[in-house]
Amino acid sequence: MAERGSRRNDPGGFSVQSSVSSRQDLVQWENGSIETCTLMSWLGYGPEIIQARRDAYMEWGRLMTARACGAATVILTGSKAEGLTRFLESDRDIMFVHSSAMCIEDGVNADNSPREITVFRSYSRMSYPGHCILLLERRGTIIDSELNDALCDNGYGQELISSDLYVHSFSKFQFEESIVQHDRAGPSRPVTLHGGLHSDLVHAFRYNCPNILSQWASRPRYWPLPKVVQQVVSLGAFLSPVGFKGSEYQHVEWRVCFNTAEIELVNNLNDTQIKVYVLLKMVKRDVLNPLKKEISSYTLKNIVLWIAENNPQSSFHERSMLHWLHEGLDALRVALVTRELPYYMIPNRNLMAACGLEEEQQRTWIATLTEMMDEGPRMILRLPKIRQVLIAHPEPFRWYTRRRTEIELLRLMIMNRMALCMDENGEVDETHVTLQTLHNRENMILREFYLRMSMEGSRVNNLNDVLEGMLM
Repeated sequence: MAERGSRRNDPGGFSVQSSVSSRQDLVQWENGSIETCTLMSWLGYGPEIIQARRDAYMEWGRLMTARACGAATVILTGSKAEGLTRFLESDRDIMFVHSSAMCIEDGVNADNSPREITVFRSYSRMSYPGHCILLLERRGTIIDSELNDALCDNGYGQELISSDLYVHSFSKFQFEESIVQHDRAGPSRPVTLHGGLHSDLVHAFRYNCPNILSQWASRPRYWPLPKVVQQVVSLGAFLSPVGFKGSEYQHVEWRVCFNTAEIELVNNLNDTQIKVYVLLKMVKRDVLNPLKKEISSYTLKNIVLWIAENNPQSSFHERSMLHWLHEGLDALRVALVTRELPYYMIPNRNLMAACGLEEEQQRTWIATLTEMMDEGPRMILRLPKIRQVLIAHPEPFRWYTRRRTEIELLRLMIMNRMALCMDENGEVDETHVTLQTLHNRENMILREFYLRMSMEGSRVNNLNDVLEGMLM
């Protein structure tokens, strides 16, 4: 573990420091790190189940894209695509990248795109970093009604596309009866499927921005490897329909996003870095518990990406995990103190700007993080999930973990099989032999679990409650 000493200058401000002062302390930190790594794998954050989730959600996106017949590319983003949450543990973030339009930055030639595609050029001089206004460069021969309804005049004889009007245009879409649509949340239209599966739907455009990506790629770094840097650049960017909060032009601004690039980056974090990221998310949810989005999982992801970029990869291993959790908490505390956190892909965009953090909340969280860090390796005991595993009897907990993992894998397979068995009206052929086999195995595990819980005196209502609990 590296010694706490001089801090190397870097764009994100996150570099290696030591969290220990003696050999005895070092042994405690390392032993605590090894034990916590094992516990987290039991909890569903081991590399095998994470990769299985990633593969399943990528396949689901491919299946949904095929159903769109060229109109859009469907991409699962966020924690689901990263493989870091169980099936019902958080909302699904689904991005529809529409094929009818694309956006380009200054210096990019619009003539290289097909004539049927509508082309917008970004104009960012009047917007906050990482945001832009989209001026109509060329109207395509085929134009969607949602896009057409969102066009408006900028007052100088030019047409632009309003992000507010574009999101509003999708509120008119009629879903089937089992899907409930909710009010807009940022760039998304949240929906609830079958009473319990929540999804945030975002309609976006591809953004050809080689200048932004080349600036990111040219930074000096320890991580990721050059071939991964090139892969990230090749994945490009997107524009989502949301402006900078408080901006005079908020209703017509769009935000630059790198969803697929960030998925690739998270996929290239090692096991220790992934677990630090998950632990930071636990701290946010269970210790700080923000009521709004003053601190989000996205904030914590950026902290982890900066730490990974600015430190030698050899220092991230099983024995150093709690050290890096300490560093992540310190970086979060600094962000709260200064109200500054540079966006990993576009550093001059401050992720803490307009976050709505109030002074009293700021002081409370800074004090809480300081107390937690001062506790040393015992800080991990503040997290309910970790405490739950520590007090559980090993054999019953491992029995439960194995079955919960199998249930989740079955549910992911059922999700994709249902997509394959769905007709053009969205109806699923439930009689398909593979689908029935998967459901039968799922029910067998649920009945086994129900029986064991009942024999041990636990209150269990029905199999549906058991299934929901095992997927949360």
